[in-house]
Amino acid sequence: MTDEKTILLNEHGDPISVEPTDADDNALVSVADERPQSLIIIPLDEHVLFPGMTLPIVLEQTKAREALEFALSQGPFISLVPRKEPVAEDQIRPLVPDDLLDTGILARVLKLLNLPDGNRSAVVECITRCRLLRFVRQSPFLIAKVDYPPDTYEDTLENKAMWRASRMSLQELFKEIPGLPEGFNVAAANLDGPAQLTDFVAAHIDLPRDARLKLLRETKVELRLRMVAEALTGELELARLAGRIREEIRDKVEKTQREYYLREQLKAIRRELGEEVDQRDLISDELKQKIEEKDLPEEAAKRAKKELSRLEVLNPESPEYNVINTYLDWIISLPWNTETKDSADLVRAREILDEDHYGLGEVKDRIIEFLAVRKLKPDQKGAILCFAGPPGVGKTSLGQSIARTLDRKFFRFSLGGMRDEAEIKGHRRTYIGAMPGKILQGLKQVGVCNPVFMLDEIDKLGSDWRGDPSSAMLEVLDPAQNVGFLDHYLDIQFDLSRVMFICTANVKANIPRPLLDRMEVIDLPGYILDEKVAIAEQYLVARQLEAHGLEASQVKFAKAVLPKIVTGWTAEAGVRNLERAIGRICRKVAAKIASGEVTSERITTNRLPDYLGKQTAFKAQLGRRPRIGTAVGLAWTPVGGDILRIETTRMPGNGRFHVTGQLGEVMKESVDIAVSYIRHNHKYFNIDPEIFLHENLHVHFPAGAVPKDGPSAGVTITTALISLLSGKRGIRPAAKMAMTGEMTLSGEVLPVGGIREKVLAAQHAGVETVIIPKRNKRDVEEIPTHVIDGINFVYAGKYLDVFDSALGDEPNPPATAKKPARKAAAKR
Repeated sequence: MTDEKTILLNEHGDPISVEPTDADDNALVSVADERPQSLIIIPLDEHVLFPGMTLPIVLEQTKAREALEFALSQGPFISLVPRKEPVAEDQIRPLVPDDLLDTGILARVLKLLNLPDGNRSAVVECITRCRLLRFVRQSPFLIAKVDYPPDTYEDTLENKAMWRASRMSLQELFKEIPGLPEGFNVAAANLDGPAQLTDFVAAHIDLPRDARLKLLRETKVELRLRMVAEALTGELELARLAGRIREEIRDKVEKTQREYYLREQLKAIRRELGEEVDQRDLISDELKQKIEEKDLPEEAAKRAKKELSRLEVLNPESPEYNVINTYLDWIISLPWNTETKDSADLVRAREILDEDHYGLGEVKDRIIEFLAVRKLKPDQKGAILCFAGPPGVGKTSLGQSIARTLDRKFFRFSLGGMRDEAEIKGHRRTYIGAMPGKILQGLKQVGVCNPVFMLDEIDKLGSDWRGDPSSAMLEVLDPAQNVGFLDHYLDIQFDLSRVMFICTANVKANIPRPLLDRMEVIDLPGYILDEKVAIAEQYLVARQLEAHGLEASQVKFAKAVLPKIVTGWTAEAGVRNLERAIGRICRKVAAKIASGEVTSERITTNRLPDYLGKQTAFKAQLGRRPRIGTAVGLAWTPVGGDILRIETTRMPGNGRFHVTGQLGEVMKESVDIAVSYIRHNHKYFNIDPEIFLHENLHVHFPAGAVPKDGPSAGVTITTALISLLSGKRGIRPAAKMAMTGEMTLSGEVLPVGGIREKVLAAQHAGVETVIIPKRNKRDVEEIPTHVIDGINFVYAGKYLDVFDSALGDEPNPPATAKKPARKAAAKR
């Protein structure tokens, strides 16, 4: 410039005066000077430009627009300098010279454009590299002294080869990239030397920003050429790979389009010929639509589409066609993600349980606790519930009540007698008539993936050469495994973790141990007389009246009738036979009312034989006077407790003993233990040891047609044998006594099960004294007090306690009793 002063604008847009510090500093951009010594610096946030480029740049910042306008007032040249590090959009900080690279581009502004969003765009022509020597001014704009370093190039054979290879790679790259404008090929063909090639490649090839900055700062052309050659080689490999992928996709698309076109032509020809619509196409279209509409998991959707493709090419007459069609129907019909919303109202849950079942307070509390945990942690994978108890106590109906409390669908199927593993996990599709197992069949029937599944009679699973269903149930009932339950027919993993499984069993001992470990067992004991009468009054009578079309006013039961039915016509732990008896009465009354014989009927105890026939259940009698060699035990049966008489006798012989009464192995072992214990302690019980050498013993358990097993008759067998061998009269005449407990060889009395049922049987039979193991005392405490009123309990820790209570008219002190036994054993 020729002016003595340069006019600049401050931050507020007011003109300021800048005094040049020397002659060189006054040489700002002028129109006449093609390479000025001082330039206005325009920073570039992300872009890196190279010589030979002509492109628009958008100036979003106010400072940059003002700097450009000021530069254009002095001449057409500016310097475009990239930042060392790109600035994120959310970062706003003042520009300082240290943020800029030391190398930029001398650019000529060809045109200014106003954009609709208020920004301005400048079309610039990049001329050459310029190096920033020092900054003349920093405010209000950056003005720097610059120089223009020349490119250096050694014309060696290696550099010529690299230049030729780079040019050929660039031409190959343009061939691999379809759709490029013709101008790119023309520009590449007219590159004048290696320097232009490197700048052209750096400007148009996608390189990392660090590499672009390095290429901008580098003035040695051979180094730039080597970097560009490596970049071209990498880009060419990527382009060829992309080309192969593109060709594969195009071939698939063309094949699909061709098949679709041919099918449409075939349909049109059939319509023109008046032929009926192809049923195979209808079935395929319908299945395809259902697969797309169904929210299938990824694995199931992939399998369904694969099988559908096979179906479309099969002849409908082929047997495989129907197999695939049925398989697809199963995949579509299963509720993969359809579920109901659980109810979290625990108060309502308690009301439903009380409404459906009488008593069972502890069982109801456990169910409420179970539901409370699921409310607090819905995805909790807790134990599987198992209701164990005699028939007719309400196990199945409890499962239905749980389903009601949760607002879930309910499905029940019985496992009793199931012997084929395929009933649980399905048959493979290679078999004719193959189907999924009961689990998936139940899910399809209820239509949701989170029902309540009642697995009834799990203790009656069988096994034979066809498989072991209990082993198949291990995967179903294990929360850690049933997330990926695999049915043989479906062969796709199905998530069973949202299903609530509830099992029922009559005898826990019959459940396989690995299966029992996966379940939380809730015992449902048999009902006592008062509970049965209450259940009949509140539930059974009303239900049977409704079932037989009777009004409550038409049938009246006297107060003593229901207890009499329980004790005289039913012998069970539950109320199933009681309900049948009530139903039988209702049928006879309904017949009379329907025939016009009566309008209403009052049922009394005297008339019960007319409705129910002769009395079938009788109170067990202990006998007026106990005999030598007999004792009364208490037994548990699937229908409740019962008394068990044991008889023994002796006869001349050779020391053998017989056991009769259809006994199991455990009960036979109890007899062996009793005999061994008595022989070892014969002195204490005043028994002649010669009896075991010259006489035979016979132990009999009456009701020989009824199978019996278990260890709880040990103390009763021992007492009966001691009574026989010692000549004692048996149980004391003044005491109506019964006993239960397992014996050991050392004389300890171990705890047994079924105490509640056994005590109820004793009370029903008129027993006044019951001997039970000491460790079963807590079971007695759980029995209602009014039920055991009048019964004296003796808690035995050792057999000597049993002997003293039952047979010991003049018992010896236990301390002196043990010494002879140990001395005799030592002599033997």
